[in-house]
Amino acid sequence: MNLKDLVRPNIYALAPYSSARDEYQGHDAAVFLDANESPYNKPYNRYPDPLQREVKEKISQVKGVPPENIFLGNGSDEAIDLIFRVFCEPGLDNVVAIEPSYGMYAVCADINNVEYRRVKLHNDFSFSAEDIMQIANKRTKVVFLCSPNNPTGNLMDRKEILKLLDLFQGIVVVDEAYGDFANGKSWRFDVNTFPQLVVLNTFSKAWSSAAVRLGMAFADKEVIHYFNKVKYPYNVNQLTQEYALDLLKHSYDVEKWVKLILGERPKMISAFAMLPYCEKVYPTDANFFLAKVSNAQKIYDYLIRKGVVVRNRSKVTLCENCLRITIGTPQENTALLSALRQFEE
Repeated sequence: MNLKDLVRPNIYALAPYSSARDEYQGHDAAVFLDANESPYNKPYNRYPDPLQREVKEKISQVKGVPPENIFLGNGSDEAIDLIFRVFCEPGLDNVVAIEPSYGMYAVCADINNVEYRRVKLHNDFSFSAEDIMQIANKRTKVVFLCSPNNPTGNLMDRKEILKLLDLFQGIVVVDEAYGDFANGKSWRFDVNTFPQLVVLNTFSKAWSSAAVRLGMAFADKEVIHYFNKVKYPYNVNQLTQEYALDLLKHSYDVEKWVKLILGERPKMISAFAMLPYCEKVYPTDANFFLAKVSNAQKIYDYLIRKGVVVRNRSKVTLCENCLRITIGTPQENTALLSALRQFEE
């Protein structure tokens, strides 16, 4: 498979915007009069590195992926949108995604005028490569797989993903936003084996930095090249880059936070399963779990009155009367369970 054949012709031919900081990349200059910046209020008077080189070097050390295989964006949503803009011709192409899954894939498809095809998961929330291939056609450019999946929480079967990579002649996106909470091997280590593979990750979940809006995409360097052609010149601001560099120096804190959450997860699942109105708690590989209850809307409304917010997923395919519960601190988890134990149907 030739990646060039998947890229929209206008994007392949695109001459990207060349910023002053693209044209000058040295570090020994003392006077900068090239970018029409103000000379005052240092250091924030200067444009940030458009390719976030220093941040990528640190991420490379932590994630074990070469810098040239890393794209950084304003949240993972920027990378998702770029996938559509690089590979999908509006009004002609389509993408395929598992259902239920992260809602932003469908939103980006609508924004970019790309047909969005859904493949319903099996009752155990698994998928098969054959199901996806049956709905894909010659205009299918991308398949989206969220693993661990949102809102179901489960990892997708590695053998089925390998089969899909073998069968499908397009881009396969594995969204690992919750991957740091799972035991499975990350797909980011396979991007040089499978040039059509794009793996998403984020600072929002395990890295406890949702407010910072920093997302990661790992892919073949040719895919990264196209992302960089299309992205806005300074898509990650200087404050975010400085924050990320500092946090990356303390990755042991992230490991501690993940360990605390994983320690609370089985306790929460066990306690929730014992509630009289809980019908089922589904297996999870994420920092949340999905639970089927007798009346999700009634319980949700009750918890709101108690000052506790969970997510009612009842309107989502296969999730009727299901609540999605995020694992919080021990104190937050106790507050939730205390309120639920007082609930009367």
